[in-house]
Amino acid sequence: MKKIVLFLFLAMGLMAAQNNYSLRFAVGKPSYYSLGDILAKGEFGNYRNDLHVYNIDGGYLLKKDLFDWPLDIYAKGGLSYYDEPAGKSIYGADIYIKAYYNIDFYKNRVRFGFGEGVSYNSGILEVERVDAQIHNDNTSHFLNYLDISLDFDLGKLLKNKALDETYIGFLIKHRSGIFGTIHNVKHGGSNYESLYIEKNF
Repeated sequence: MKKIVLFLFLAMGLMAAQNNYSLRFAVGKPSYYSLGDILAKGEFGNYRNDLHVYNIDGGYLLKKDLFDWPLDIYAKGGLSYYDEPAGKSIYGADIYIKAYYNIDFYKNRVRFGFGEGVSYNSGILEVERVDAQIHNDNTSHFLNYLDISLDFDLGKLLKNKALDETYIGFLIKHRSGIFGTIHNVKHGGSNYESLYIEKNF
């Protein structure tokens, strides 16, 4: 056991030295609105208050300042636990590439993030099943995944070096069939509005 603990401390030290990694914890609820309504109209609202998602994501920096722009590219993967009605549990896994556009002003940093990849869930989420039923559509465990976020650097905002590269933000976890491209799922997708904390190290 002591060897395992020692190994973990050494591994964390190596990762910290490279400063190429990220770790994110998020919690959210399904949205009543479509992704288009959320992004274009700024419409937000819970589908049901008793449904939640808990998520952990890890990432590796592939390229910093792509094309000399303030654009960082990460390879990411995440695991999610969906708390469904009557205590039913659904587990999910996401793999995606995510770009962060960094906006620096007055010694502060805001990041806009956009990720694209694939998502697999162990079951069909209630919000996806209901959406499919309304539109007489299909559902699928495997769907396209978008990870859209907006956050700020807590350390820079509070002028606290220990918190530099610690980000707090808002996230939309989006699953869809890309208008029927995947398993003929034209609706039957989901949007989870989440809050998160992410640390680069």
